[in-house]
Amino acid sequence: MSEKRYDFDSGLDRRNTCSLKWDFCEQVLGVPEVIPMWVADMDFPAPPEVVEAVRKRAEHGAYGYPFIPRSFWTSIINWMQARHNWEIKREWLSRCHGVVPAINICVQTFTAPGDKVIVQSPVYYPFFSAVENNGRRVVRNPLLFENGTWRMNLEDLKNKIDRRTRMLILCSPHNPVGRVWRREELEKLAEICLKQDLLIVSDEIHAEHVYKGHKHIPIATLSPEVAARTVTLTAPSKAFNLAGLTTSVVIIPNQRLLNLYKTQLDNLGLTVNNIFGLVALEVAYTHGATWLDQLVEYLEGNMDYAQRYFEERIPQIKFLKPEGTYLALLDCRALGLPQKELNEFFLKKARVYFDEGPIFGEELAGFERINLACPRKTLAEALGRIERAIK
Repeated sequence: MSEKRYDFDSGLDRRNTCSLKWDFCEQVLGVPEVIPMWVADMDFPAPPEVVEAVRKRAEHGAYGYPFIPRSFWTSIINWMQARHNWEIKREWLSRCHGVVPAINICVQTFTAPGDKVIVQSPVYYPFFSAVENNGRRVVRNPLLFENGTWRMNLEDLKNKIDRRTRMLILCSPHNPVGRVWRREELEKLAEICLKQDLLIVSDEIHAEHVYKGHKHIPIATLSPEVAARTVTLTAPSKAFNLAGLTTSVVIIPNQRLLNLYKTQLDNLGLTVNNIFGLVALEVAYTHGATWLDQLVEYLEGNMDYAQRYFEERIPQIKFLKPEGTYLALLDCRALGLPQKELNEFFLKKARVYFDEGPIFGEELAGFERINLACPRKTLAEALGRIERAIK
């Protein structure tokens, strides 16, 4: 029997559906007919198995307080074993309404006001606000950009740790630079964190989108000692386009730390779950592997298409193909435009909307982040608009 093939070419019309991605430009910025390639969600429907399960649950008609079934936790355990060769235990698991809320809870729980938290910029910008809005201090350990790729600056990291440094927030795979960290990189980072008694909070939400020649390694799998100092945050939201269902996974092997986390979750009143999120996560992790494999293949095709297009037709802009995630960086520095003018050029002249690089860190001045999780025809239209605008 041949394998079922899923359709990623048709896409969805998402305008006027309360989609932040699609309705923001016209309704907030006042610029119509823009192709949005900014916020990190996909223009593909979730797997049909998930859609059908959510539809069936919705037809029941009663949406009262949900109970988390044992099968929910089992689906997470089985997924981590099958996809990442990570044998996790039920007693390590908790949940939250999203990875960003979970990061905030970790900052509140495991650090004190005035403590220092390390982030490796340029990085997903809610990392900064999670630290600063909770009265802690951000310590930037900037990545190094060399020969068209990014790497950790571990010497700089060592020099910036002092007695008030309590935590390092890791982005793995990294958003927005697209690195899938190699084992030896993670081992060196973990060695420093263990020696300096730092807690690692690892955002691994992009773990399922990794391209040929690369492999995601959960940092907690390096050793029992590293696992005891690591909080891993993940979710099916990026993998299966479920962000609006606000259901994420928290993995903490250290029972003392897990109990502290759960206490803070209770203190904040975040104990009620999204009933559709519970259903969607379980079905995605139980029946979504084939859909995901085909999606990753399609996304890598988009990456290759974009790379060729920029090289052959828009050489003024360098496309930095990622090792993972469906996000990539555009190096636009050769255009010679100040950042504000660069943003205006793409939005108002090319009618394509990106996330501007500097929101992730000053290291990305002159860069834009592009989201390629869309049908290829949408990508082709967006690149054509950029080409025509530049010419």
